[in-house]
Amino acid sequence: MRAFVFDKYKQPVHEAEAPEPTVGDHDVLVRVNAASVNQLDERIREGQFKPILPYKTPLILGHDVAGTVIRIGSKVRDFKPGDRVFARPRDHRIGTFAERIAVDEADLALAPEKISPVEAASLPLVALTAWQALVEKGKVRPGQKVLIHAGAGGVGTIAIQLAKHLGAQVATTASGKNADFVRELGADVVIDYRTQDFETELSGYDLVLDSLGGENLAKSLRVLRPGGKAIGISGPPDPAFAKEAGLNPVLRLAIAALSSKIRRQAKKLGVTYEFLVMRASGDQLREIATLVDNGSLRPIVGKTFSFDQTPQALDALAKGGIRRGKAVITGP
Repeated sequence: MRAFVFDKYKQPVHEAEAPEPTVGDHDVLVRVNAASVNQLDERIREGQFKPILPYKTPLILGHDVAGTVIRIGSKVRDFKPGDRVFARPRDHRIGTFAERIAVDEADLALAPEKISPVEAASLPLVALTAWQALVEKGKVRPGQKVLIHAGAGGVGTIAIQLAKHLGAQVATTASGKNADFVRELGADVVIDYRTQDFETELSGYDLVLDSLGGENLAKSLRVLRPGGKAIGISGPPDPAFAKEAGLNPVLRLAIAALSSKIRRQAKKLGVTYEFLVMRASGDQLREIATLVDNGSLRPIVGKTFSFDQTPQALDALAKGGIRRGKAVITGP
């Protein structure tokens, strides 16, 4: 089948003939109708995750899929051929930049009924990230104050909407030209990161979702109330992540060192920092699909590319060419 792969770390993505997916007892074979691109794809290709998420090459990239069920494994009961589905396949089983992919049934859900496959493909990774940050780790409650950085981006557009659905007061950072856009998504306070310093404008926040890291994360700690929490999705990883990932003792020590400075800063301020690596979950995608169909969440597709343009889609994302929402690749 046709697929887009990279042969070695740091080498460009190119089209290749790939083997047909193997369908296990609990797998669902999906015809790819659309797939979206994520920063994670580029970071894996560059080898940034190699120590904690090693892949054998050549590797088919792609972490989001919307498609149609072709065939099911012998023990699958909740899906049937012809179903419209969407998923973020689990780590080590990615590969949505292809004509077909086998997905573990636990990672899969029926796609929202009221949106297109292109819109559905834009959702899984970013919506699961927002859900796990705000619902699981953040436990956001009505009336709380939540700051979401990069509100016009893939995660930000969904996180703003989800935080508002949970009853929070939402602040976000965005460029001035995207201010009205993020307000339409539900942001109550918009900070123009080009002309304003969010640290001097905001205070007393219960939760910050940070997708930028570095100094932005350090400043985020200082807008939290005592007992507040910053959740980082760009890093640095923390010891809890290393433990959950089952990493060896040497890597655990290295990861602890990476986040030691930010954890010390958090402790001094009386706040906490947690690192989030999103995990696949069909159950959570079912919750998300319900929110989409009842109008609480709407996908934001910033740009579409044909399957033949997969390398260009990844390049546009890497160079910051996607200013709003997600870039989606339409199926072969």
